[in-house]
Amino acid sequence: MTGHDPYHRAVAENLPRVVERIAAAAERSGRDPGAVRVVAVTKGHPPGAIEAALAAGLRDIGENRVEELQWKAPLFEAEPVTWHAIGHIQRRKAAGAARLAALIHSVDSLRLAEKLSRLGVAEGRRIPVLVQVNASGEATKGGFPAARAPDEAVAGIARVAGLPGLRVDGLMTMAPFVADEPTLRATFRTTRAVLEAARGIDGVEGRELSMGMSNDYETAVEEGSTMVRLGTTLLGRRPG
Repeated sequence: MTGHDPYHRAVAENLPRVVERIAAAAERSGRDPGAVRVVAVTKGHPPGAIEAALAAGLRDIGENRVEELQWKAPLFEAEPVTWHAIGHIQRRKAAGAARLAALIHSVDSLRLAEKLSRLGVAEGRRIPVLVQVNASGEATKGGFPAARAPDEAVAGIARVAGLPGLRVDGLMTMAPFVADEPTLRATFRTTRAVLEAARGIDGVEGRELSMGMSNDYETAVEEGSTMVRLGTTLLGRRPG
């Protein structure tokens, strides 16, 4: 336990501040703070970080890499963990993500959606996913384009939602890492507007908006996020 103490201290100190800021952001926009979930992002951290998150009452744990998810998940089989696959997924690794994650946040292409669809059909189930949209227009960001062509993003969501073996629970986006507040708000508002436009599409069953990371989660909550993905602000910097 000694080796894990820094994580327990970090989460004990940081989580109350995070919860307080989420509550304040939700109240500023007339929302229920209870409608926002914290996904603890443990990419690059040892299992002790997950132990600390669980000890603090967090149950949603996010991993960016399928390999890391495959390594860590078996260590916590006896724990009430809800695993989230939040990073880009190569199609050849889709089966691993589908098997372990309760929710895949990063369906960023029709080809990945088709691969997951085939897996779901073969297993006789519907794999819960979020469709990733690029609402900032950055070339480095993945997802269906929404910044300049929201109709194109809605059309892409419809194609994903029409595939068997999938359950579309909502959308995910990534804002520019270093950006002024108006840019952040525009990114999150565009994502929310795309979800609203996709509301009537058959197969779009949820209202989840996975938006906001350590540097912008308060703005994301003000703009409608239902899940914030927090690493550094919760656990501190990754070792190494």
